Amino acid sequence: MKRRGFMMACALAILPLPALAQDGGKVVIYTPNNAQAVEAVTEVFSEKAPELSLSTITGGSGQLLRRVEAEASAPQGDLFWNSSENTLAGFREYFEPYASPEAEAIQDDLKRPESPWTATNLHVVVGMVNTDQLGELPAPTKWQDFLDPAWKGKVAIADPNNSSTAFTILWGFEKLMGTEALKQLAANVVVNSSASAVLRGVGQGEFAAGFTYESNAYAFVAGGQAEIALLYPEEGTFTSPEFQALIKGGPAPEAARRAFDVMLSRDMQVALLENTFRRPSRADIDVSEHVDLPALDSLKLFPTDEAEAAANRDDFLARWQEYVKAGQ
Repeated sequence: MKRRGFMMACALAILPLPALAQDGGKVVIYTPNNAQAVEAVTEVFSEKAPELSLSTITGGSGQLLRRVEAEASAPQGDLFWNSSENTLAGFREYFEPYASPEAEAIQDDLKRPESPWTATNLHVVVGMVNTDQLGELPAPTKWQDFLDPAWKGKVAIADPNNSSTAFTILWGFEKLMGTEALKQLAANVVVNSSASAVLRGVGQGEFAAGFTYESNAYAFVAGGQAEIALLYPEEGTFTSPEFQALIKGGPAPEAARRAFDVMLSRDMQVALLENTFRRPSRADIDVSEHVDLPALDSLKLFPTDEAEAAANRDDFLARWQEYVKAGQ
């Protein structure tokens, strides 16, 4: 019996360990999202997947994607969460596809079966206005208002080279308003290093307005800053879905796939909606039951082509730099 027990123990010792144990359960997430979003995610993970240990590396979308590219021969991250398709497309080769069972609940118009990424949420582009800083300026109601020279130095946007938010906004703006309008805007805006700097600048009164996503601006309203107003421009605005993807060859593939599923779960998307005001990508969540945001069908939305934006990204960024320089 002793010999038999010894042999069984030896056999068990050479059996492969469960995948998560091999991974150590640690998942490294690269994310441009703010601390509030990361905190909400961490809380859901502690309840739904306590076996996983999350480590988050933050920065601008462009900065983090260039890091993924630089690490391609020896990836250090497992999951990229999240960015617009027009930004991810330039780094497609560094991601691998994964058909999460949670993806069945994604809205049909947000599904991308041909791509290695999956939609996590939907943004609406808005103007964030600090009414205390308007002075003699009339409250803006449309994009055209920001082209008035009186707005020069009083409206902010992030650097689109580093911020997918800024690139999406400026690309959509040109499609809606035209190239001449983009040149006029470039002469008026103050370009900030990051999307968070724009929010901070408007929220603290450094700027009278800035361009951002609805969820980012609404956080200030929900936080009690009565002077902050959201502008849905009369000419129309545009939406931008965001996506997450597994980093190809990441150090913890099984744990990463488990984390990927949790990120797409209903519990996670409700938590992000309630805590960070991000409209979900899932079709089984009624936004109005959780936050006080306008229904999408009540907004005038202008369609944009993410594939076209991705294909022309470098040309657009070069032109934008020229317009900003010329307007200084």
